[in-house]
Amino acid sequence: MKHIRKLFHFIKPYWKLAVVALVLLTTLVFSDLAIPLLIERIIDQGIKQKNLTLVIQTSVLMLGISLLNTLIAIGNNKYSVLVGEGVGRDLREAIFVKIQSFSFGNLDEFTTGKLVVRLTSDVSAVKSLVQISLRIGTRAPLLMIGSLILMFKTDPHLALTLIPLLLVTTGVIVFFSIAMEPMFRAVQQKLDRLNTVLQENIAGARLVKAFVRADYEGERFEVANEDYTERSIRLMQFMSTMSPVLTIFVNIGIVTVIWYGGLQVIHGNLMVGQIVAFTNYLFTTMTPLIMMTMLSNTWANGIASARRVNEVLDTVAEVQEDPNAQPLPDQALARVVFNNVSFHYCGDVERPILEGVNLVAEPGQTIAILGATGAGKSSLINLIPRFYDVTEGQISIDGVDIRSIQTDSLLSQIGIVPQESILFSGTVGDNIRYGQPEATQEEVVAAAQAAQAHEFITRLPRGYETHIEERGVNLSGGQKQRIAIARALITQPKILILDDSTSAVDVETETKIQSALENNQRKHTSFVVAQRISTVLNADKILVIDRGQIVAQGTHAQLMQSSPIYQEIFDSQLGNGFHEGERPQIFDGVNAK
Repeated sequence: MKHIRKLFHFIKPYWKLAVVALVLLTTLVFSDLAIPLLIERIIDQGIKQKNLTLVIQTSVLMLGISLLNTLIAIGNNKYSVLVGEGVGRDLREAIFVKIQSFSFGNLDEFTTGKLVVRLTSDVSAVKSLVQISLRIGTRAPLLMIGSLILMFKTDPHLALTLIPLLLVTTGVIVFFSIAMEPMFRAVQQKLDRLNTVLQENIAGARLVKAFVRADYEGERFEVANEDYTERSIRLMQFMSTMSPVLTIFVNIGIVTVIWYGGLQVIHGNLMVGQIVAFTNYLFTTMTPLIMMTMLSNTWANGIASARRVNEVLDTVAEVQEDPNAQPLPDQALARVVFNNVSFHYCGDVERPILEGVNLVAEPGQTIAILGATGAGKSSLINLIPRFYDVTEGQISIDGVDIRSIQTDSLLSQIGIVPQESILFSGTVGDNIRYGQPEATQEEVVAAAQAAQAHEFITRLPRGYETHIEERGVNLSGGQKQRIAIARALITQPKILILDDSTSAVDVETETKIQSALENNQRKHTSFVVAQRISTVLNADKILVIDRGQIVAQGTHAQLMQSSPIYQEIFDSQLGNGFHEGERPQIFDGVNAK
């Protein structure tokens, strides 16, 4: 229940509506409890005494109460729905905002499928729990308590004979409710897996088709679907045993009342109307119990989902901002220094990603980073904007530890072009000005020109107003990369990070992009991760990373003299080297002799 209590503050803004719903519910319970008393009155004082006037008056009163109950129930449902939907909306927003605060490490832990299920299925389950609790969930125990009181008032001895039965029935309900909560949680976990497989398959549908892997993906989905179905069937089979078990107890109670009550009527200790009323109270007592078992799946599901929702809300972002952090000055020079930096993921000290990295990037310099796949290139540049925090050492900008800089201020001075060029649904112009919403059309065009994107954009059906489909599927890989570069440039960052961001463009276009960036290099310090050595030949400093360590750094000419690894990379891509001082001319990926 602690997971439910944690979510109480989401109900607090709607406490007035919740109180109105509960007051209406309490009124409804009292009205329901009055019906058996009126039936007793009709039988014992009306029919038995042949008092037609009393029968008519009491019948009219019962009809009036029934009409009033209908209106009250409608009002209760209305306010319960308002509270439930409000809680659901606020909970979705809280989870969404929480996800936005996650660092990369947190996002590595929660897959997309898991987060989608928590935002949709789990929130809906918690919402249903709130609504049911304000309606039937609260009404059932109040009816049971009121019926027990009136049963003792009608005949204490008969009521006492039913207490053991009621206790056993309550115990059965508690057992089923407790047993179902972990079963619901297991079902939701299988749903997580199913959604993850589905999301990956839909996102990679073109790749699946290209590699003729539809059968393989179909088998993956079938396994996940079967696991989910198997868990669901197991849960439903367990739940289906509740109703027959409880029906047995209800029937035992009815037989007990008729048998014992009949004996009391024969001996003149009770009247027929009292037995009828007592039977109604028994139904009023047992029916809520049956209702509670039918609703126990909602409660168990809601509790399981509340636990999963709290897993997200209680997650602490791995990268925390110092309360005393200061903004990065607008006139920052962007001198970046790595001082003995080491890093590993998720506390995995046995598998260091970076070790003892020392680096100085002077303002306006272009730092190129080369290395084999998995060497740690992307990990290194992801430390600069604090997507991850260093494990050891320090990264500073203009002499200030980046952990002492306000996160928003730090990110506002950094332009990033990631490996995967992610575009959002909207126009081309909207995607370019994503990081600078107030940018003018002239600034958008200037950024596109610098990224060598303006020419192909103008050839699109509506130019900069052309709509980009989900994930940019109506654009080529190179076009998406150039738009992503323009999106980074329009913010006029002091630090520019390009993570293999020209891999999908041809060499001629890449050369033009490099020239445009060189013309603007006074405005930003650049970090360029590249697979093609032609991308980095003219960099001010080239880093060669191997197994998380910088094994060589210097200019192209220096590394050709001092680094066997760099020489091997150069020779494998461009042939033999050239003499120091010469500037290579690259056409179509071949060194022009």
